[in-house]
Amino acid sequence: MDTSAGTAMYPLHRCKTIHLVRHAQGVHNVEGETDHSAYMKPEFFDAQLTPLGWSQVDCLREHVKRCGLAEKVELVICSPLMRTMQTAVGVFGGENYTDGVSAPPLMVENAGNSGCSAISSLGSPPFLAVETCRERLIESDEDALWLPDVRETYESLAGRGMKFIDWLWTREEKEIVVVSHSGLLWHTLRLYSKECHPTVRHEVSKYFANCELRSLVLVDRSMLGSDSSSCNYPGKSPAELDLPSDEAYKN
Repeated sequence: MDTSAGTAMYPLHRCKTIHLVRHAQGVHNVEGETDHSAYMKPEFFDAQLTPLGWSQVDCLREHVKRCGLAEKVELVICSPLMRTMQTAVGVFGGENYTDGVSAPPLMVENAGNSGCSAISSLGSPPFLAVETCRERLIESDEDALWLPDVRETYESLAGRGMKFIDWLWTREEKEIVVVSHSGLLWHTLRLYSKECHPTVRHEVSKYFANCELRSLVLVDRSMLGSDSSSCNYPGKSPAELDLPSDEAYKN
């Protein structure tokens, strides 16, 4: 019997659905697409979204609402940089304020000179900014994750990404959105997909476009998670005294 099946089964409670999103177009992308060295400019470190980027956010927001994803998401995690936070809040933030209902804003009006209206927290999932899923380029001699004047290697970037994914198993949520950057997403997914079929590997690890959403199932193969299934049922006899079949049917 051939035991090298192309499919695999894992317990449902050892799986999470991770929705990965690259931030929408930032001002750095406009210049960087024609001159890659522009990404090194200090003024682009915490780049804002462009008007086109905000249009991309609006389109993705409509998509996640239309496909039903907006109602499933339990947590939104993003890099602490402006372009990822703007994308995360713009796509998954709450609806407009309702008369008589008070809810703090996720984003104030004209945040970062965006010209955008305030975005409410009303009806939105929780948001969490996490350092380990931020961009590769960090220039600060006070940053504990990077050495001064040394840019993080791609190997380090991928390793950081994998540690971040492992950290997701400490979360109880099963449906999580991660809004991050192209470099971290690409290098991390290349490691995760290296043993997949070439077609699957390409599908998983191809380069992210601005504001692209890609949904993946994360499987805990190393017992990182310790939770038990809430759906499994052991299969046992009822607590009451068993009756012969003919007697049971009479009742």
